[in-house]
Formats: sequence, C-alpha cells, structure tokens
Amino acid sequence: MSSPWSVPPADPARVRLERAHEAVVDQRMPVAGVRKLVQESWERSLQLLLDPDQPLDGRQFDESDLRDYRDAHPLALALPTIHRLLIRHTFDAGLIVAIGDQDGRLLWIDGDRNLRRKAEGMLFVEGADWSERAVGTSAPGTALALDRGIQIHGAEHFNRIAHPWSCTAVPVHDPVTGSMLGVIDITGGDDAAAPATLPLLEAAVAAVESELRIRRLDEQASRPRRTVRRAVARPDSSPALSVLGSEGGRLESGGRATDLSTRHGEILTLLAWHPAGLTAEGLAALLGCSTETLRPEMVRLRRQLTGFDPTLVPLSRPYRMPRRLELDAHRVLAFLDRGAHKVALAGYSGQLLPASTAPGVLVIRSEVSRRLRDALLTDAAVDTLLTYARTDEAAYDVEVWRVCLQLLPARSPKRAAVVARIERIEAELR
Repeated sequence: MSSPWSVPPADPARVRLERAHEAVVDQRMPVAGVRKLVQESWERSLQLLLDPDQPLDGRQFDESDLRDYRDAHPLALALPTIHRLLIRHTFDAGLIVAIGDQDGRLLWIDGDRNLRRKAEGMLFVEGADWSERAVGTSAPGTALALDRGIQIHGAEHFNRIAHPWSCTAVPVHDPVTGSMLGVIDITGGDDAAAPATLPLLEAAVAAVESELRIRRLDEQASRPRRTVRRAVARPDSSPALSVLGSEGGRLESGGRATDLSTRHGEILTLLAWHPAGLTAEGLAALLGCSTETLRPEMVRLRRQLTGFDPTLVPLSRPYRMPRRLELDAHRVLAFLDRGAHKVALAGYSGQLLPASTAPGVLVIRSEVSRRLRDALLTDAAVDTLLTYARTDEAAYDVEVWRVCLQLLPARSPKRAAVVARIERIEAELR
C-alpha cells in the first residue's frame, strides 16, 4: 500500500492531474484521483485568494539582512551535516537542496548549478518566501503547514509556474523543545519525488536533529545557560500586526504570535499608522475615550507585550512604538502603489478591525478600503476586479459590477452572471 504522503511511483497520469488542477483551482469543482493532502492544500490556497497564474513575489530579505539572519539561525550549525549527507550528492544527480526557516523563507540553496539557474525562473531563490500562504501548495510550504514530511509532484503544485518541478520536504525540529526550526527540501525533476527520496530525507533530518542535540549538550557543559538559550533561539524577524478582517489583531515577532483584544489592536494600529507618535490626548481622541480610560489600558497592553516581546512595549511622551511595526494594511497599500493589484487583493482579508468603532480606526479603515477600490476600478484586470466584486465588501457595489461588465469581452460566458448580479442588486436596493 502506498503512503498518502509520497507520490505514487511511476504515475503516468500527468494530463489527468493537470485537468484535476484546472477543475479544482479554476472551476472550484471537486474531483477524484487527487491525494487528499493535495486537495486540502489547494483549498487552503484558494481560501487565501492566491492566484495560480500569478508570478511569485520574490525575495523577503535583501542580501545584507539575509546574511545576518542566516548566520544567527540555529540550522546554520547543521550545514556541514546537511552538506555531507545531501548537498554533495546532488551535483551529479540533477537536484538542488533548499533549507528554509519555520516561516517558509529559503535561507540556503545549493546543488546542481544549471538547475539552480532554472529554478530562479520561478523565484526559488535564497531569501524568498515559499510558505503555503505565499505560494500555495509546495513541498516546503505544505510540509511546514502539516508538520510532516511530504512529496509534491508536478501539477500538484498550486502555482502553475512550479508544475515542471517535483520536490520532497521534511520539517526540522528543535531536539529539546520540539518546536519547529525549519524545513529541508529536495527539488528537481521526477527524481526529486522518487519513492526512496522521502525516507532518505527523513534520515538526513534525523541526523541533523541529533547533531543539534549534541551541540546543545556541549554548549550546556561549557557555557552559561543564558548563552546556550540565545544560541538556539530563533532570531528576531520584523514584527508585524495583522488587523485586516480581524476583530482584535494578531501580533507576530521573532517566530511567536499573540492575539490581541480589540482595544489593544486599536492602540497598536494607531501607533503603527502614526510612527512619529501621539500625545495621550491625541491617542485618546482617536480611540474615542478619555485619557483616564487610556492610561490603565496602556498599562495592561504594556504588561502583555513585556511577556511577549519587550522590544515592542510602547514608549510614552508621546506614545510611540520603539521599533517599526508593519501592518498587513501597509503591505496591501505598498502592493497597490507598485501596481501589483492581484497580490494586494490576495493580502486583503477583510476590512481593518471591522469590530472597532474608534474614530481613528474608522479613518484608517476607510482609507485602505477606498484606495483598494479606486486602484482596482482604475487599473485592475477584469479577472482581478471580478475577484474583488465577489468579496463581502464589494458584493453590493453596483459600480464595481458595471465596470466588470464593461471590461469583459463581448462573447465572454461570464457576462450573463454579471448582468444577473447587477439586476439582483438593483432590485434589492429599490
């Protein structure tokens, strides 16, 4: 019996798999004959509004930041082991090995030189984000999402740019705490997802984890415990606050995350939006409360952040963030400014803090929504605009639907549904 995590050996049904991908991803039709883990990953990718034809977004680090981040990463200690067991054998085998962090960002890539150059065409490069949330189904991203070793073959990838490739990936865990440190991936042609590749990679990862355990014991024996903890801790990444479609927001920093109350999400959103800072009176006015109410709330927020990440505890006089805090709304607007409408829309998971009635949040929410709508109406391709029209925010926006109708070719089969939608909106609004 074959494993559900491995690719069936010598599977000739490439055309059938391509058709299944088209049915599920393009037409939202369930099909048989696709592995359950792949179909579920496709569904997660669709829920993230990823575009299977969108070129991948590229690097998440510049060269200097990547170098510093890699040097501090725990898996840097295991590079000699990985090279000995895997990388040195890939040059003749026509394969490449990638090592990523637990967020799916590729830190090191080595192996067949020609294949590496070809992989650059799909932005499979050092510093790029290959998590499931960024590229959809792939071995490194989906292995991290499921926390187990898997193989992905050809058209099982969500993004069509990766269909000529196959890959096997296995997560790496901290041998003491059990927390995920990253992922090791083998990518190439069919051989990269051969039946023997997954157990080979699992054995290599077990050796890496053993190496990390030995290094940990050696350090504990020769250094203060404080130094050992720092050596194996995940290095900090840029802190980010997700507030789109979220009642309170989710704060991420250094590989950790914490959920916020609506009030705390409002405060951090306003401070991130006003990096120069706000007086107590100004922040209270934007929150719609008094300074007497604000001060104890700031005490509670500082207490939560002290336990989560002390470097994010707001400063006072004026209230401000001690370091840059990126909002997911900032990223959406940045993509809009670059004309990357599909990517911006994919990152727009709903209105900013929709449960909030704070005056300052209402202004930010309105600005983000307005700029997204205006940009899409002005410059977006019709398929992107149709995706936006189907969101809750634009479902009854008759102008958006009318522009979709104008942009659709005269013989497009989609026109009938758009016309029916416009008629239904107009009838309900009478």
